[in-house]
Amino acid sequence: MPTLGGLYYAFSLMNLEAEQPSILLVEDDQMDIMNVQRELRKHNVNVPLHIARNGREALNMLRGEGGQDQIPKPSVVMLDLNMPRMNGLELLEILRSDHDFVGLNVFITTTSDLETDRLKAQDLAVSGYIIKPLSFDSFGEGGTTVDGFSLFLDLLRLKD
Repeated sequence: MPTLGGLYYAFSLMNLEAEQPSILLVEDDQMDIMNVQRELRKHNVNVPLHIARNGREALNMLRGEGGQDQIPKPSVVMLDLNMPRMNGLELLEILRSDHDFVGLNVFITTTSDLETDRLKAQDLAVSGYIIKPLSFDSFGEGGTTVDGFSLFLDLLRLKD
């Protein structure tokens, strides 16, 4: 599986269907949520950030079910793997089998460096796989300094 240093190819395949750019962050750890918010501010990303605490809540937000208001289809989903109720891979399997969400741009954000998790994510066509702690300034093997997240945001036209 290509690392984030090799995301240039993935960027060219992305589907930009969202009417207004937005991000859905699916994360159960408050510190990780705050880290993402800080990095987005650091890169001047001023778009709606929807937060779900587990896969079930994210699915309800996307579909407008379970008492949740439906959110617009996000430009990017940042998805943790290890969460209660429904983990990230379970949610990703559902999204990839649903014609409304099959083309969502999903980045896995996880502490797991298990090869089995990476392979499963690759099989489910993720756009990238980020090992926490999150830092959008250096990606890929060998510590490349290419600011891949900034490039990603530029391509999605999320930056001011």
